[in-house]
Amino acid sequence: MSTVVAREGTTRFDPSAVTPQHPEPGLADALALAALYTDEIVLGTVRDTHRAVADRVFGAARRATLGGGRLPQLVHDGVASSVYGGVGLALRATASACSAVGARQVGPRLDDSAAGRVLHSAVNGLIGDRLREEHPHLALAMTVRVNGKVVPVHREALQEAYPDATGKVVVLLHGLGEHEGHWASRAERVGGTYATRLAARGWTPVLLRANTGLPVAENGVALTSLLQQLTTQWPARVDRLAIVGHSMGGLVARAACAVELDEQQPWTERLTDVVTLGTPHLGADLALGASHGAKLLGLLPEAAAFGRIIDHRSPGIRDLERGLPDLPPLPHVRYRLVSAALGDERSIWGRLLGDLLVRRGSATGTLRSAVRLFPDAEVLHLPNADHFSLLNHADVHRALERWLD
Repeated sequence: MSTVVAREGTTRFDPSAVTPQHPEPGLADALALAALYTDEIVLGTVRDTHRAVADRVFGAARRATLGGGRLPQLVHDGVASSVYGGVGLALRATASACSAVGARQVGPRLDDSAAGRVLHSAVNGLIGDRLREEHPHLALAMTVRVNGKVVPVHREALQEAYPDATGKVVVLLHGLGEHEGHWASRAERVGGTYATRLAARGWTPVLLRANTGLPVAENGVALTSLLQQLTTQWPARVDRLAIVGHSMGGLVARAACAVELDEQQPWTERLTDVVTLGTPHLGADLALGASHGAKLLGLLPEAAAFGRIIDHRSPGIRDLERGLPDLPPLPHVRYRLVSAALGDERSIWGRLLGDLLVRRGSATGTLRSAVRLFPDAEVLHLPNADHFSLLNHADVHRALERWLD
């Protein structure tokens, strides 16, 4: 496992941060994981909630009968334990059988279907850290993808994948639980994607896929490693590098910019532009609400198990609670910040909910007059738009063509 060492507001580069590749997981691997987590989370939650409710009911009965009712509780607890134990044993046996099938690479691969890619990326966003430790074959690494397939960051492979590579490279990094295919949402209606539109203007788009369940700082280290290799091995001389990050992707880009590199030509010297789309630079209210909700549920025994479900959320999700308020921008890089809101400027819903996940002040790094993370940044605000429409929005198309001219 990689380590991240903070030092004076930066992070030191560790090449081991790039997770080793594993064979592409299949449907059987996903079924094994589903059985294991059904046992641990779903069955465990039902069992613990049942036990807490039963304890309260039988406790009230004993008080009402001056200590009687002990035998019914003993019978109830014995039957319940047997039932839950049997169901758990069946689930674990199912997981073991599916794992054996998956180890033989039998059955369809998750990456073979759109639904499989969505499922794989979403699960990595939710529990990506646990996958890496307990089920590494299911954990995503940060990789370059073309048509859904991994492209090794070596000159020969890059030349084959990008035969028309130019010296202007724009890297697109998705947000929590997403994958590179999400950039193509509503492509027919909008008239293309950011990648296709920028490619028509001389840029070479490079789409990444990442394990968004890992800590933002750790993904920043992985991104630095990848971009250093990419700019070194790129088929053409990289004269200009830009990053477009959606949501968490913008935080990972900023974290990567703070990684120390012992290189004569670090990739950051070629970085000219960073564009963030709905990025919670000052935190996301929904992520913070989940943290508070877990604590409140833990106060009541009958609800504590549901709080533990929320506590299973990954470090990546936890990092969204606060954002990166203490990380300064690179002085030579142009920052462009895009925010959105559900309503117009006068809408109370737009002010309270922002784009449903991130409010305007966080997306622009501005908190009244006290905090202004990007004093020189250009800001684009989109009314009547939600968080996920920022993945492919006509107004952002026009802004990118102007910003990356």
